[in-house]
Amino acid sequence: MTDKTTRLGRLTLPIERGIDAEVRALVERLGADAVRNSDGTELPEWVDRAFAKVYSTYFPARGDEEWADQSEGERIHQYLSSNAHTAPESGPLCIDVMEGWFQAQFRPDTQCDTSRWWQVIDRTSGEVVDPSQWSVEDVPAKPIVDPVPIVGDLPKNAGSAVVTIHSPEPFHVYTVSFFAVQVWDSTQMYNYLTNDWALEEGRVKERPFDVAFPRTWEHVKDALAAWLKANPQVDVVRFTTFFYHFTLAFDSRGRERYVDWFGYSASVSIPAMEEFEKEYGYALTPEDFVDGGWYNCPFRTPTPVFKDWIDFTSKRVAQKAGELVRQVHEEGREAMMFLGDNWIGMEPYGPYFPSIKMDAVVGSVGSAATCRMISDIPGVRYTEGRFLPYFFPDVFREGGDPLGEANESWRTARRAIVRSPLDRMGYGGYLSLALKFPEFIDRVEEILGEFRSLHEATGGEKPACAPVRVAVLNAWGKLRTWQTHMVAHALWYKQIHTYLGVIEALAGLPFDVRFMSFDEVIDGGDSSLKEVDVVINAGAANTAFSGGEVWEDLRLQDTLRRFVARGGGFIGVGQPTASVGTQGNADRGGICRGSVFALSDVLGVDQEISWSLSKDRYEEPVSEHFITADLDGDYIFGEDPGDVVVTDPDTSVLVMERGSVRASAHDFCSGRGVYLAGLTWSTANSRLLHRAIMWAAHAEDQWESVLSSSNPDVEVAWYPESALAFVYNDADAPRSSEISGQGGQILVELAAGEGRWVDWGNGQLL
Repeated sequence: MTDKTTRLGRLTLPIERGIDAEVRALVERLGADAVRNSDGTELPEWVDRAFAKVYSTYFPARGDEEWADQSEGERIHQYLSSNAHTAPESGPLCIDVMEGWFQAQFRPDTQCDTSRWWQVIDRTSGEVVDPSQWSVEDVPAKPIVDPVPIVGDLPKNAGSAVVTIHSPEPFHVYTVSFFAVQVWDSTQMYNYLTNDWALEEGRVKERPFDVAFPRTWEHVKDALAAWLKANPQVDVVRFTTFFYHFTLAFDSRGRERYVDWFGYSASVSIPAMEEFEKEYGYALTPEDFVDGGWYNCPFRTPTPVFKDWIDFTSKRVAQKAGELVRQVHEEGREAMMFLGDNWIGMEPYGPYFPSIKMDAVVGSVGSAATCRMISDIPGVRYTEGRFLPYFFPDVFREGGDPLGEANESWRTARRAIVRSPLDRMGYGGYLSLALKFPEFIDRVEEILGEFRSLHEATGGEKPACAPVRVAVLNAWGKLRTWQTHMVAHALWYKQIHTYLGVIEALAGLPFDVRFMSFDEVIDGGDSSLKEVDVVINAGAANTAFSGGEVWEDLRLQDTLRRFVARGGGFIGVGQPTASVGTQGNADRGGICRGSVFALSDVLGVDQEISWSLSKDRYEEPVSEHFITADLDGDYIFGEDPGDVVVTDPDTSVLVMERGSVRASAHDFCSGRGVYLAGLTWSTANSRLLHRAIMWAAHAEDQWESVLSSSNPDVEVAWYPESALAFVYNDADAPRSSEISGQGGQILVELAAGEGRWVDWGNGQLL
């Protein structure tokens, strides 16, 4: 076999036992320079460093069932809320806390001091019920009404608890926030349900343990040291990830009940909460995590307490992860982090991540936005994207369409890779499944060639950006760079697709993009925006993305108004700057500004919530405008944000639907404001946003500065140092386009999803 150093490289393939010849042939054919195992597979004994760089998954906080037996009290914990129950007219109220939760995944922790670490709340009045007014009783597990055979029997220690509220207020609604033990790892549960693990002999339901306990932490370090010595063939330790899983909770029938990829619910423990109190000077309560049953989801404007918990968790996770990485480095190996599964506390754009000294990050690529989320991570030597489809039986089966998924995955990710290249690409799952689909393997070979060309043709040069700097303004800011409006792996989500298109479009557009928090603007004032040309605020009212009550802070309003008045651009999408429910008469405790959008004067539009229906309005859409010049057909904005009306007769209404403004443009002093009702992802909407940004920045005359395409389905990247252009078709059908700029023009004809290089100096396709 050819030495690995002479291969084309930049590819990692999953391999498994029992298909030795097939693995060797495919690695050679595709030019893979790295191989890996997957969760649930083991590397063949013959794999060594002479074959390819070897990655191996490693789980610091699960997979050691002997230790799990020896550390029963040191499990991962999570705060859960019981179902809400209404108190009877008289007598006590009894609540079974595990009602609706999966007994194979959780059990209530009744061994802790429940009066301290549990909480009963009257949700009608908002009052916390004194622990003297309620009691806790252990009860046996209940049989699953609709069994899930694939999961199997309940654990021996499964059970529940009943909380009795002795004298509740009649007809008030109550919940119990309870401390729960994770008795089964969340990712394992997913694999049992998705990949039929219960059908495989020898499978063990792994129980996660918590490094917050000193005994367990010392064991984790010792276990890694032993593993490194026992696996000298491994070049790269792929941590999957570290200690705390994102929130993934199943219901009583084994179905997903609550999923939050950003959730910190499973990062709690009594030692951690006690340490937090010493460091921050105040005690945490169960409600700080349960949050009324919303569990601090990313749509919620984060409370100061929750931001403190994120900071605290990230700091202690980074410290412990850094110790494990040092162990790996001392043994001469690389440390890689998988951005998924147990990633909580490993915020890659947070202040502590660089201190870990991770060599690489790999993550799942499901869109342009998820791709940029990985490729832009600072402080690592290289990044790797794990492309879809995973080699799992949900796709690689009769009736599945792995080829179609591969094409879609590449088309969407390529937009981001062009702008900020991943260093490597790879796949996950079971190679034996993929080998049954030769046309899929053929397509992967083609994709690899194009991916490698983006590195080789340009010599590492990134394409030129338009002379416009864009900031996305929300509550999370830099911490959640490229993660705004995201759920996980680009899954479709009704309430966010209206806004996720903004991020998806920006991921592949030729702009310098940064993410800013409201606090950053409030604290920094005018200086916070000195390196920004256009600000985007997108989201539904009263969310972390639009801002909600933060817009009652006059410092935020004043800074943005000055920014636009002095020549800046402001683009509002959906219900931007809205604070519905707080505005009103000054004597009612609100600010009497007479608008829902705090910056309605900048945008020239406002939302109608039936408070000003007596006003007559006479909107007249304009027939032509720079922003909508490429809009061919209807503007698909997504979910209806409500009735939006013109507040300034000088506002240019670009799109109207059923008497409501869906797109508009407005001059404000020396600056410009743009309103869009939404931006669900499409190539047409990406072009719309592209033009809106250029117009808001007064940069219409620089439209062709980095080359332009006449067809929105065809994008182009300009490499001035190499005098090359990369032209690529985002559609699943052939497209033609005129490419213009830099004193030249060329017509290109592209097959479905095709990308071509152009020698711009000669005007020739390569």
